[in-house]
Amino acid sequence: MRYFNLESLRDQSVDLAQEALAGRMAVVMNEEGPLFLAVPLDTALLKSGINIDLATKLFDDELISLGKASKLAGMSLQVFMDHLGIVGVPIARPRPGELEKELADFRQPD
Repeated sequence: MRYFNLESLRDQSVDLAQEALAGRMAVVMNEEGPLFLAVPLDTALLKSGINIDLATKLFDDELISLGKASKLAGMSLQVFMDHLGIVGVPIARPRPGELEKELADFRQPD
């Protein structure tokens, strides 16, 4: 396992990627100690469902779309939406005032 310093990670990103391509984990450190573990996504991890967890987290944090998340999870859109419901992640996320504006627009005659 290789260790990388957070401050120099930008310059070592290729090395970090090469570790992942070789199937090796790496630890990224800051001045206080270990910060995070970089783990290559191999078949065993994907079979364990980490891609589903990752897709759920990225969608919940609004970093990727529902469609991209379902692809990352390896699920159809409907199955992924069902999964989100089971784990309590809302699919529709209206912004403040958005619902009221839509209702007002709906009530106005054409």
